[in-house]
Amino acid sequence: MRVLVVGAGGVGSAAVRIMVRRTFFEQLVIADHDAGRPQALLDELQDPRLVAASVDASSSAAVADLVRKHGATHVLNAVDPRFVMPIFDGCFAAGATYLDMAMSLSAKHPDQPYEKTGVMLGQAQFDAAPQWEAAGRLAVVGIGVEPGLSDVFARYAEDELFSAIDELGVRDGANLTVEGYAFAPSFSIWTTIEECLNPPVVFERDRGWFTTEPFSEPEVFHFPEGIGDVECVNVEHEEVILMPRWTQARRVTFKYGLGEEFIGVLRTLHKLGLDSTEPLRVGGVDVSPRDVVAAALPDPATLGDRMHGKTCAGVLVTGRGKDGAPRTVYLYHVVDNAWSMAEYNSQAVVWQTAVNPVIALELLATGRWQGSGVLGPEAFDARPFLELLAADAPAGYGSPWGIEER
Repeated sequence: MRVLVVGAGGVGSAAVRIMVRRTFFEQLVIADHDAGRPQALLDELQDPRLVAASVDASSSAAVADLVRKHGATHVLNAVDPRFVMPIFDGCFAAGATYLDMAMSLSAKHPDQPYEKTGVMLGQAQFDAAPQWEAAGRLAVVGIGVEPGLSDVFARYAEDELFSAIDELGVRDGANLTVEGYAFAPSFSIWTTIEECLNPPVVFERDRGWFTTEPFSEPEVFHFPEGIGDVECVNVEHEEVILMPRWTQARRVTFKYGLGEEFIGVLRTLHKLGLDSTEPLRVGGVDVSPRDVVAAALPDPATLGDRMHGKTCAGVLVTGRGKDGAPRTVYLYHVVDNAWSMAEYNSQAVVWQTAVNPVIALELLATGRWQGSGVLGPEAFDARPFLELLAADAPAGYGSPWGIEER
């Protein structure tokens, strides 16, 4: 396997740091628009399998050329969702297997944005699925932590734990703090604005997909391993699009523990138009307000040594167990920032995101995951994935997951 990682920011760098401990690949090309980022990783890791490159991720032709130049068999997209389609199309043109952690962007319904879906997340990719399947090529979409590990949990719950599922409720929360900053998101603010200010999507089997107001239906959810109670609200996310395609759950939701202050900042950005991606003319230069916000905030990849606490991703599953009795369980994965920094020099949120596509790549390399078309994580057997995640190194990745009866 010859892997190309597009993007050497927080998640891309974490993925590289995880991959160099594994033996399933022959070569790993790290590409970024900033040539210094890949080279810094080469200098840090000193692994002869690593190659640095530069790429314009907005150009499908440039991506295809880079794939061909290095003979890449698999491409991991580790940049923000604006670049999904150029990388996705470039991989198809060059014949490479594609993986991403966030799907193609959505667009609001023009008349009823808080009732009806417009263009849904990933729709552009699913529209291309027949071409990928006909060509015998594979795109594994939404294989980060959320979406990604949460979707693997959904598959596991349906196969191993439940005879019928009433709801798959993805719940994400943390108790992370960052020293020295009044406001410092632990993940890309560009992506955070996109998913938090768009109309959240809910799925119900007898109704289909529909939307609600941003930050709707607040609930206090208790997270394990000392994180505690966190208020969670509806947020647009790929799981709600993916899970109904490969599970029989009657309802699917996604709620994120943002906190009152974070929601207030996002609402202010929206009121001021600073969430917009449409360029404005400022001093003779065209700039996107959202890009300015991102530039004004600290790079999440650099915050690890100032961060304290844990982050949790998981799925609350309600329904009937294999014995037919009512059952509710929370399947979850917690990462302590102190551990991820000490072990991988990567802060908890980006490490937890990055480990999952690396596991997927290893399962593809060994043939334990196979397929063609555009497939979500739910389309594959969850057991080998969860075994690798939890097993101690060197057999696995040494990051246990848990199940709580609720």
